[in-house]
Amino acid sequence: MQLEQAAARFAADLAALWPEEEREGPLGLAVSGGPDSLALMLLAHAAMPGQIAVASINHGLRPEAAVEVALVERLARERGIPFTAMTLTPLIGNIQAQAREGRYSSLEQWAEATGLGAVATAHHADDQAETLLMRLNRGSGLPGLAGVRAALRPSSGRHALLRPLLGWRKRELEAVVAEAGITAVRDPSNTNPAFERVRVRQTLASADWLDPVQFAASAEHILEGWQALQWYAELDWHEMVMRDDSAPGGIGYTYCANVPRVIGIETILGIIHALGGKATRAEAARAWDRLWAGENASLGGVLARAGVEKVEKVGVPMRVWRFRPEPARGSVN
Repeated sequence: MQLEQAAARFAADLAALWPEEEREGPLGLAVSGGPDSLALMLLAHAAMPGQIAVASINHGLRPEAAVEVALVERLARERGIPFTAMTLTPLIGNIQAQAREGRYSSLEQWAEATGLGAVATAHHADDQAETLLMRLNRGSGLPGLAGVRAALRPSSGRHALLRPLLGWRKRELEAVVAEAGITAVRDPSNTNPAFERVRVRQTLASADWLDPVQFAASAEHILEGWQALQWYAELDWHEMVMRDDSAPGGIGYTYCANVPRVIGIETILGIIHALGGKATRAEAARAWDRLWAGENASLGGVLARAGVEKVEKVGVPMRVWRFRPEPARGSVN
């Protein structure tokens, strides 16, 4: 694929996520020195020269990382692209999760400090296929099966996080880098079978009848379904949840439950959050099952009491659940 054609395709993919009329600053690119992110830099530079900036992060996990950051800096400087190097301090625990959290936090700080309009990463269709298969294997619900989002605005930051390459195969990105005469770095962890993602990647590679682009399309369809359910849950909240300021403790909520379970779980999460508690979807699902069976439930510092009442607005008996902050230990409710 010629760079000019590839750049035009990239520009169209980016515009679908980040229309030109909404842009208020340059596009920041997270570039590691691997073939995927180097292709992102080359495509963005060809499509929108003078409108991008590059950051490369040393996660402090491999001695080669400093050399890789230096490679990205040289390639960016040669093209007149503003460059920023970052270094993270590794923490004890889940290495990959810690690195991911630190990476996105650093990118948001970089975007804020340099006046960027958005930040893009090089996640592609093969990444999306791997993510979807891993989450299917874990029994993930719809939010997880929606995979890597093409556009996401993190709750902790104001800059959109974009993945404009989700419709691209890894081999296409490698071809872009090879045609530019650049030798990309190879992270050995990407071939280490100790990691689940690598095992899934190897399985996909051995089954050429599986199409990662179609996996990515399926993840997008699941996301659309999930967004529809969220819309319905918002409607359920406004129509079937009532605040009760006379409840013990000063505030409570009454929920007239009459929706499919997957919607009700989201509504329960909303109630728990409104009462200052925290709960996972799995915990909310267990609470729904108990309440639906007529049993009380406790989660996230909130007590939910099950009941059946005649609801005036619908004129028939239905399940009515009352949510209150859980009383302190030793108190009488």
